[in-house]
Amino acid sequence: MRSSRPSEFVYQLAALLIAVIVVHSFYVTVVRPRADEDLALQSARMQADPDATPERSVWIIIRDFEQEACFVLMLWAMAMMAAKVIATNRESRLLDSDLVPVAEGIRILPEDAREYTRQIQALPTLARRALLPRALESALQRFGATGSIQAASETAHAACEAEAERLDSELAMVRYIAWAIPSIGFIGTVRGIGDALGLAHKAVAGEISGVTRSLGVAFNSTFIALLISIVLMFLLHQLQLQQERLVLDTSSYIDDRMIQHLQVAPPSTSERVGP
Repeated sequence: MRSSRPSEFVYQLAALLIAVIVVHSFYVTVVRPRADEDLALQSARMQADPDATPERSVWIIIRDFEQEACFVLMLWAMAMMAAKVIATNRESRLLDSDLVPVAEGIRILPEDAREYTRQIQALPTLARRALLPRALESALQRFGATGSIQAASETAHAACEAEAERLDSELAMVRYIAWAIPSIGFIGTVRGIGDALGLAHKAVAGEISGVTRSLGVAFNSTFIALLISIVLMFLLHQLQLQQERLVLDTSSYIDDRMIQHLQVAPPSTSERVGP
């Protein structure tokens, strides 16, 4: 698993750079020009008719830097979660394969464990890094070394528990992003209110357009940040559910496909021994 860490870091860094380029390009070419057009149109309508009610434009709501930063973080987190989903689905497909081919009525003795271990070790490198082959290999090696079915079972389940903890810890960055997005929205709120207070003297004189625009920044940034956070947390919980199912299904697979076939005592004459 160590060899995958540098590549994972490179993937995350590349995903961040791509998210920044894509979002910033979209803002420069589409969002801000459209928002400026809508603001100019609303200003012209207000001058022509002071009683006119300005329409809420999507481009105006998402035009500020805080919203741009929130979208960058959202795409970055979604890219990391997409990689986790692909890896989880790839490992889940191994549950449909028979990595320990044992027919009904056949038992695995401690001296047979090495042969079954060789079959698992013959898998492609990418497949061997998955949870199921690693847990099976560890359990078989433990059974061959100790001759204890309980020790083999404990080793397999310990590997599943360790994998569950590892998967949970690897989502720390996504959780941090999910926390950081509302914080960025709150920064936009503080900035907008601060700008509005700086224009209070103009509001007293009757010019309130600057104040309303600054308050718009405050409320729009919070609105977008909370909305993105809700979507991101939903996707994160779906990913966690998928990973937990993988660990539970792997544990059940080991119990059903291997542990129940282990035997320490010599088999009876009606049972065939070995793979």
